[in-house]
This record gives sequence, structure tokens and C-alpha cells, in this order.
Amino acid sequence: MRLLFLGDIVGRPGRNAVIERLPGLRDRWQLDCVVINGENSAGGFGITEAICDEILAAGADAITLGNHSWDQRETLVFIERQPRLLRPVNYPPGTPGRGANLIDTRSGARVLVVNVMGRLYMDPLDDPFAAVDRELETCPLGQVADAIIVDVHAEATSEKEAMGYYLDGRASLVVGTHTHVPTADHRVLPGGTAYMSDAGMCGDYDSVLGMQKEEAIRRFLQKTPGTRLEPGLGEGTISGIAVETDDRTGLARRVAAVRLGPNLEENWPRFWD
Repeated sequence: MRLLFLGDIVGRPGRNAVIERLPGLRDRWQLDCVVINGENSAGGFGITEAICDEILAAGADAITLGNHSWDQRETLVFIERQPRLLRPVNYPPGTPGRGANLIDTRSGARVLVVNVMGRLYMDPLDDPFAAVDRELETCPLGQVADAIIVDVHAEATSEKEAMGYYLDGRASLVVGTHTHVPTADHRVLPGGTAYMSDAGMCGDYDSVLGMQKEEAIRRFLQKTPGTRLEPGLGEGTISGIAVETDDRTGLARRVAAVRLGPNLEENWPRFWD
């Protein structure tokens, strides 16, 4: 199978880049499944139903969230009727929505997508390791799911790496989100799980984490209240990770970083060209 995961969409530049380029990438690379983190897609804060529908229509099979899941209050309602929009699985019982779902892809494959949030320097949610364990135990790789993608929305790279090794051999891909900066550690772990500490963002990289530079810099210099942070206005870059799995086991065979757009050195899975 061919999997593509894209990092946090930040505002209109990120949305435009994904919506314009994803249909062509699906055809060019013959992708079986595309998962995108969309928690910053609505002006940098949360996601709306209209934006969710737009991203899915562009070719995403599932959208994951994170600590900004509820910044748009309407998400508390529409997430209940949209099974392909996932919030972190370790939110307390009774939280609207779901944190994992077995997605039937366009190619006929079944992909378990799990969204989990870390606890280091983040909200003190339930144990992320135990939460992911429960999902994988009920939907094991190679038996129920043809592939398993785990989005670890976390601040600390140590927590993300620990999750990667903890799930090594049980998931196709463990990928970090949240920090908006793509890391250079994409690889296949010893047990066959593809891993990357952070997929980066889909947004304007001539910015501070996707937001306009001026207000972000002023906050560091003055430490006083100011205007609302707004997404950058430049052209967006899409950033993420591409994975090819073994159809027999669901484990990763090859992996490549994806960076398409200005400001970063471009990269893509040349083994698919």
C-alpha cells in the first residue's frame, strides 16, 4: 500500500496548498490512503465543518486533530456525524467524537487511523500509551487492518520516539504532529514501523510556525498582550511523510519525507516516480 500523511494545516495558505495539490498527488503516486492533521486549518485555530468537508473532498481519507480540537465550538457538534474526523483518543470518556476509526479507503483497503495526544508539556489527558494499546488490540495489523497510522500530537520528541518504539511492529506508521517543524529522522524502525518525530505543517513557512512573524516576534520582545495571531499570507508548502507498506504484513518497506512548495528544500518519494 501507498500511504501519505500530511502535517498540521495552518490557515488559508495550508488549505490552498493541500486542496490544489492533493488530487494530483493521489493520481501521480497512486495513493491508497491519505491522512492529514487539520487542527489549525481554520485561521490557525481548530477546524470548521465547511473546511473539513473541503479537505475530505480534495482527497483526504481521514483528518486528525489535537490540542486545538475545540477552538471552533461547532466542532463539538459536527464531529459526531463525521466519522472521518478524529480527535485524540485519550480525551476523557464522554468527549464528543472518536479517537480512532477503521477507514474504508477508495482502493478497498482498510486503514485504522488513531489520533492520540501526548502529556509532556500538554494537557494532562489519559495515558496515551494505554489508549493506543486498546485500539490496536481490538484491530490488529494484518488481521483486521491492512495498515495502521498513528498520529501522535505531542510537544516532546522523547514522548513521540517512545511511542514509535512502543508500537514498532504493530503499526505501519507512527508520526508526530504539533510542532509545525519537519524533522529529518524519518526511517523504518527495526520492527517494521515507519516513524517521523514531526511531519511539519502545511502552511506558509515564511512565518513563525505558520503565523505572521511580526506579532509573534513582538510577544517575545515585549511580553505584553497584543493582537490576535494570524496565519501567514504567503504561498503554502505541504509537508509530511510517504510510506510504502508490504501488502502481506502491513509493515513499512520504504519511507520518504514530503516537502513541496517554497522556503524549504523540496523532497518527495522518488521511488514512486
